[in-house]
Amino acid sequence: MSKAKLSKEEKKLLEAVEAGKFESVLTGDRKKELEAIAGNTFKKDKRINIRISNRDLTAIQSRASEEGIPYQTFVSSIIHKYISGSLQDLTANKQVQLAQKTRG
Repeated sequence: MSKAKLSKEEKKLLEAVEAGKFESVLTGDRKKELEAIAGNTFKKDKRINIRISNRDLTAIQSRASEEGIPYQTFVSSIIHKYISGSLQDLTANKQVQLAQKTRG
């Protein structure tokens, strides 16, 4: 694994942490605030019902099993990643690229 290049400020911070000289400025109130925000971010308070093909459900359950998580959690994760932009439809991207190549 290659080492990341650190800026001077990052190197100073790393050295302070490794030497045990780093002191957090996180206050108790700010910590509680951040914990509440994180808790609300991951709270699952809504239920949905969807119909999918048996083939798709089997594939989802198989992939979830490979990941070591329940399939409902896996589906929720897929939806969250897609909505937040960290999961993209590669098939759609390939179709756009093909269309651009045929035009140009």
